[in-house]
Amino acid sequence: MNIRPLHDRVLVKRTEQEEQVRGGIIIPDTAKEKPQEAEVVAVGPGKVRDDGSRAPMDVEAGNRILVGKYSGSEIKVDGQEYVILREDEILAVIG
Repeated sequence: MNIRPLHDRVLVKRTEQEEQVRGGIIIPDTAKEKPQEAEVVAVGPGKVRDDGSRAPMDVEAGNRILVGKYSGSEIKVDGQEYVILREDEILAVIG
């Protein structure tokens, strides 16, 4: 994979959460909520300020983060699903 996000965008891969089955009921994939935890795969160089300098990014590749359920744009590359989102759509860095 050779994807390089531009400006203040971040490429992340949502992490699958453990499936919890209660009472023997199995929830199909289509009814499950999207996971909010993700791992940063690639980071853009940062947003360009008015004076021409770049604002540093607060996240880096390998960070675990929390994102909104419906934030970003979903893409599929080489059979893997990724999400591209802006840095300001990231809710928190875990750990």
